[in-house]
Amino acid sequence: MGAIIVADVGGTQMRVAALPRDGIQPIKHQIAPTQAPKGSPFERFVALINAVWPDEAVEAISVATAGPLDPKTGTILSAPNIPEWINFPLGERLAEHFGVPVYVGNDANLALLGEWRYGAGQGHHDLIYITISTGIGGGVISGDQLLLGHRGLAAELGHITVLPGGPLCPCGQRGHLEAISSGPAIARFVNEKLAEGEASILEPGPGLSARDVAKAARRGDPLAKAAYTRAGEFLGQAMADFLHIFNPSIVIFGGGVSRSGSLIFDPLKDALYKQVMDPGYVKNLILTTTKLGDDAGLIGAQVQAQIRLSSL
Repeated sequence: MGAIIVADVGGTQMRVAALPRDGIQPIKHQIAPTQAPKGSPFERFVALINAVWPDEAVEAISVATAGPLDPKTGTILSAPNIPEWINFPLGERLAEHFGVPVYVGNDANLALLGEWRYGAGQGHHDLIYITISTGIGGGVISGDQLLLGHRGLAAELGHITVLPGGPLCPCGQRGHLEAISSGPAIARFVNEKLAEGEASILEPGPGLSARDVAKAARRGDPLAKAAYTRAGEFLGQAMADFLHIFNPSIVIFGGGVSRSGSLIFDPLKDALYKQVMDPGYVKNLILTTTKLGDDAGLIGAQVQAQIRLSSL
């Protein structure tokens, strides 16, 4: 059997690995920053792939990346923190350079595929994955099929409006879930309240992070606790909507904010159970965190390649 090159391209770093076609133990693995003083992100990406190219025959390259994209053509419509990648034909460029099939998918969708086949979602047929980090991404599997939509743009769960006219989202719209419950949104809320004079052990500033707020909340800081309660309540409100639409048996959470544990999940569950229209939606529902952790995107890229190659 040959090998698959898998990659997870984020705004901060690129992770690339060579995996056996039917396994998830890396043959080689490399990490590099997405942005650097020399070379374009694509040039560094190509160099990273070359660095992990195995002795085994490579059957395909499979890429997980953030932002809206067309998985049918491998075109990146826009990529957070990679301004060069606007309508960028990533799949075509890689295929031309390496001479093998290239598959490109949204990172949250592929993380869900990884969890479904190898992680917390094994044995489930209807799943939702939500990553809560710098942004909020999502993926949906219904009846063992990944929901992609007409152009592959479906399941942007972080971009539903939960507070009309609310805070500005990085996408340019207002009141989206990402603008309220992501890591930067939690920190921004605290900074705004500090500027209004609210008392806290936290110091205002651009360096304040959701992790700092979580640490303060665990020490009993009222403002920090309120920030996580607010984020969790809006997540729970959105989750009720997702359950009504998709009726999953399991919801898997990933991303740094999900590691705050009860700070985010207690208010999430409270809001969810209050707002769901019927108890049947939450009966036997599993709410859990990722089993694959930071490797979910890479492993999901492997699953994407396995599915695509098996259909040839």
